[in-house]
Amino acid sequence: TEIDWKAYMQQVSQYLDGERDYTLIKGGTGPLVYPAAHVYIYSVLYKLTDGGQNILLAQAIFAWLYLGILTIVMACYRMAKAPPYIFPLLIVSKRLHSIFLLRLFNDCFAVAFLFLAIYAYQHRIWTVGSVAYSFGVGTKMSLLLAGPAVGIILLQALPLRRALNAAFLMAQVQLTIAWPFIPRNPIGYISRAFEFSRQFLYKWTVNWRFLDEETFRSREFAIALVSTNLGFLALFAATRWLKPSRQSISQFFMAMWKPRPLLVQQQVSLRVTASFIMTSTLTSMMIGLLCARSLHYQFYAYIAWSTPFLLWKSKMHPAGIYAVWAAQEWAWNVYPSTKASSAVVVGCLFIQVVGVWWGTREDDANARAPNDRNDQTHEHVH
Repeated sequence: TEIDWKAYMQQVSQYLDGERDYTLIKGGTGPLVYPAAHVYIYSVLYKLTDGGQNILLAQAIFAWLYLGILTIVMACYRMAKAPPYIFPLLIVSKRLHSIFLLRLFNDCFAVAFLFLAIYAYQHRIWTVGSVAYSFGVGTKMSLLLAGPAVGIILLQALPLRRALNAAFLMAQVQLTIAWPFIPRNPIGYISRAFEFSRQFLYKWTVNWRFLDEETFRSREFAIALVSTNLGFLALFAATRWLKPSRQSISQFFMAMWKPRPLLVQQQVSLRVTASFIMTSTLTSMMIGLLCARSLHYQFYAYIAWSTPFLLWKSKMHPAGIYAVWAAQEWAWNVYPSTKASSAVVVGCLFIQVVGVWWGTREDDANARAPNDRNDQTHEHVH
C-alpha cells in the first residue's frame, strides 16, 4: 500500500541531497510530477520518519491530518448552514480512510489547503485564503480546477485592485516555492510541476473504464472532455456564479475595468455569502473532475467531502442524498475498476454537477454575508 510513499521518499531524498533540476528527480513510480510545495512537505515527513522508514509514525501524522481537515470541513459546512443530517457522510468513507492512512497521498495535503482556503474566504480573510489556495496548487495542480470559481468570487467580493492584488499574491507564492529550482532549469520545473500533456494508462482509470481503450486514448475524446468542461464553466458563470453582481458575463467583464461605486461594491461583496463561496468552489472542482481525462483513486479525497454538500444544495431528498453517496462510495471501493463501477463514478459526478445547477436556480441573489467586524478588518488584501 505504500508504493507512492516510497516514491515520494526517493524523490525528496534526491532534493535533500542537493538536486535542483526537476527533470532529474525520479522515484520508483517515475519522475517527479508535482509542484515544489509537495517536495517541501514530504521533505519534512522524510526527516520525521527516518527517511520514510517509520511508516507507522507517518500514518499517525496522516491520522491527525485527517482529523484536522475534518474539523475544518465541518466548520465550512456550518458556515454554509448545511443541515446536521449530512454530517455523518463526512466520516464514514472507507476509501477516504484508505487514501489517508494506507496510501499517504499528497492529495491529503492539497485538499487540506482547499478547505482551509474556503474557510478563510467564508470568514472574509481574503489574504489567508489566497495564500492557502495557492499553496494547495503548489502541492498538486489538481486544485487549479477550482480556479475559475475562486477568481469570480474574488472579483465580486473585492474591488478590482484588491482582487488583482490577491491574484498577484498567489503568483508570488508560486514563484517563492519554485525559486530553488528556477535558476537550474526553469522550463524543466514548469513542464514537470504543471504537466498538462501527461499520458494516462487505461488500466488505472477509475472513471472511463466503460469506454474501450481506443476511445479513451483518442484525441477526439480529449477534445470532447475539454469542451464539456468549458461549457459547464460557462453555464455556471452565466447563470449561477455571477448572481452577486447581477450582471451577465459580458457586463461583468466590461465592468471590471470600470471600478464600481463604493456603495455598489459593498452590496455586491455582501452577497458573496459563505454558502455561495463553498458552493461555487466545490462545483468548479466537480466540473473538472467530471471532465477529467482520467481519475485515479486518490482523487476521491476531493470528492468525498464535497458530495454531501453539493447533493444537499441540489435540493435532493435526504434519502436520495444517502443513496447517491452510497452508490459513489461503492464505485470508488471497487478495485480494479470495472465498466459498471466507472459508469457509476461518472454518473454520480454528473448528478452532482447538474443537480447543484438545478437546485440553486432560485437561490436568492439578495442573500447577504454576515455584516460583522470581519467585513472591515479582513477586507483588505495586501
